[in-house]
Amino acid sequence: MEHPYGYIKNNKVYLKGFLGQEDRIIGEVKEDEASTLKYFEGRFEQLKEKVSKLKNDIQENQNKGSFLMKLIHLRESLMQADALGDFEPLISELSEQEKYLNEIIQVNRNKNLEVKKALILEAEEKKDDTDWKETTEFYKELKLRWIKTGPVDKENQEEIETTFNDTVQHFFENRRHFFEGLALQAEENIKVYEALVVQAREAHDFPDAKTAFDISKKIQRQWKEAGKVPAEKRQPLWDEFSRLNNRIFSRYKRTLQTGPQMNPRELMRKVETLTEEIKGLAGKPSSYELIGRAKAIQEEWRKLPPRKPREANLIVRSFQFFSDIVFEKAFLEKLVHGKYPDFDEKPEAEQTQIKTALLKDLLHRDQTELEAAQNNAENFRVQSADFDIMMKKKLFAVKRKVDVKNYILKQLAYK
Repeated sequence: MEHPYGYIKNNKVYLKGFLGQEDRIIGEVKEDEASTLKYFEGRFEQLKEKVSKLKNDIQENQNKGSFLMKLIHLRESLMQADALGDFEPLISELSEQEKYLNEIIQVNRNKNLEVKKALILEAEEKKDDTDWKETTEFYKELKLRWIKTGPVDKENQEEIETTFNDTVQHFFENRRHFFEGLALQAEENIKVYEALVVQAREAHDFPDAKTAFDISKKIQRQWKEAGKVPAEKRQPLWDEFSRLNNRIFSRYKRTLQTGPQMNPRELMRKVETLTEEIKGLAGKPSSYELIGRAKAIQEEWRKLPPRKPREANLIVRSFQFFSDIVFEKAFLEKLVHGKYPDFDEKPEAEQTQIKTALLKDLLHRDQTELEAAQNNAENFRVQSADFDIMMKKKLFAVKRKVDVKNYILKQLAYK
């Protein structure tokens, strides 16, 4: 029995070949030929409804690309379906829909690529930030935005994912190294502070005031370079250390003689010369030789009469300021070489970036200390001249630390 799209032969139902396929058996006669053909025609109608429904779903949904695989599977199933009907128009419709979806998907993937490139630029800008808490939250939010952004072309997928992940990981590796380093460094630093307190006690009990003073100056420099520990552990040690050194200085000051005499003009010339030289050193990169010369200049300064003309006050402050710059830069060099053994092999731009990040972190702590000192000065006013003088000295010292670091940051910025 013949059918427009098939036939019955030897009690078997055949579908005529289409789109390069040969005729194939799709079933057999169960009751009679007419009802059997009608059954397979009905199966074809069901397939037409599936195709129609899929087309409607595609039109009605925003995320059209999500239907692509369903469409491909349906088209493949039509090629093997056991039904009687004209399959070629259905397959052609699905192929047109596939082309439509691929165009939409390509547009979306191009948009996704631009979005992800922009997210990578955001990640790059913050990867060396040392505001660990704020930047960690920034990267958490950025990763959520990345995940919510759809896929890109396969040819770009691996490269863009790797670039983004490496950039984000760069920050989190820096953070991990920082906190691991802090923990290890703090353990060693506390031992140094404890040893310096012991030396301060010994110096305090030393009979010769000058020797005690020299030891005091030495251990105060060592304290400054000893590194950071948690405030709750450092503060009790600092309270005792500073109290002992203040007493040592007071005793030494009382025993000072008039000291070497020098013509005021000659003294001013010497003060100006030493200040100009230390200022020159402050503008140069730190080195072993430079630090040696700076120490020699300081030694010459200490040999000058303690009382200087009033007009030398600003110059004396300049000398202190630029001396601090020289030794702060030396401390920064020590810090970066301690954290990065291969620091000297890095490109100059990366070296500057590392120094800037570390210095900003140190500056942030100094600014916090300055704010605390300013609050203390306001909140703990007492009717005591000594207390007032002590607070002013404290504020001046901390402010100078802040000014020194800001000065070095400007030097780095103009490299």
